[in-house]
Amino acid sequence: LHTPMYFFLANLSLVDICFTSTTIPKMLVNIQTQKKTITYTGCITQIYFLILFAVLDFCLLTVMAYDRFVAICHPLHYMVIVNPRLCGLLVLMSWITSILNSLLHCLLALRLSFCGNLVIPHFICELNQMIQLACSDTFLNNMVMYFAALLLGVGSFLGILFSYSKIVSCIRGMSSAQGKYKAFSTCASHISVVLLFYCTVLGVYLGSAAIQSSHSTETASVMYIVVAPMLNPFIYSLRN
Repeated sequence: LHTPMYFFLANLSLVDICFTSTTIPKMLVNIQTQKKTITYTGCITQIYFLILFAVLDFCLLTVMAYDRFVAICHPLHYMVIVNPRLCGLLVLMSWITSILNSLLHCLLALRLSFCGNLVIPHFICELNQMIQLACSDTFLNNMVMYFAALLLGVGSFLGILFSYSKIVSCIRGMSSAQGKYKAFSTCASHISVVLLFYCTVLGVYLGSAAIQSSHSTETASVMYIVVAPMLNPFIYSLRN
């Protein structure tokens, strides 16, 4: 349990718990009280932690892909390359990047002014929904939001794809079928979690862009905010 894989897995589990805790308690209170109101401070706070833990998920999944790449492609040097110091540094950098990114978005959101009755057509406060309600100029907010999405979201996905392209190339070069199966089974859990998380996130934003329906957006959001983090422990537990 002290190997790098379990160290990263423990951090991913913590992030998943925090990710769901950001939205689910408030949603359950709304269902119980039949009230859908939230304070401005509460909305900004929810946005901050939602972005923080979502980006942390991206970063940790990328770090875990690198861990699998070293384990399969450089097995004899694995314990030297992926040492406890590097593991701690990678997780620390993930936290720092996520905190600074989330803080930047919230500070830019605080400068916006709003007028009239504010109704977010969602069960959570999301940054893009909040920006659309602003009366002031939102050009800077949109630019920063899209740039961060490309850098952190798409960038991390490309990093995972690069790691797995190297892994597939390495597996194809193996002579024994047993070795290929063992290498593939090592990555099976991580691939499942990555596909589940990225597919649901893409489903939310691409689906909401194509279909302007609040109900379809809410349904897709439940998938990556509730269902994906809930299934991660099952995927890894069954594999173990």
